[in-house]
Amino acid sequence: MMKHPLETLMSAGSILLLAFFSCLLLPAPALTIELAQKLITMFHLLDMNQLYTIIFCLWFLALGAIEYFVIRFIWKRWFSIDREA
Repeated sequence: MMKHPLETLMSAGSILLLAFFSCLLLPAPALTIELAQKLITMFHLLDMNQLYTIIFCLWFLALGAIEYFVIRFIWKRWFSIDREA
């Protein structure tokens, strides 16, 4: 079966959209001051704003990817039309 030419673009877009919804519902992990200071010195960051920007970006992408694969598995497992009987 031929794939749709925009399937990869839709996949990336769906990951970002699902991550956006996740970030609205699930807050990013909060760090203690000591751990944040340790991470700032370890990664040579300028301040805590830069650290939390990186944390939120990684949280955003991780949640989106997890949700995408879960929904894709559910779709292919139970809702796909071209399943073999």
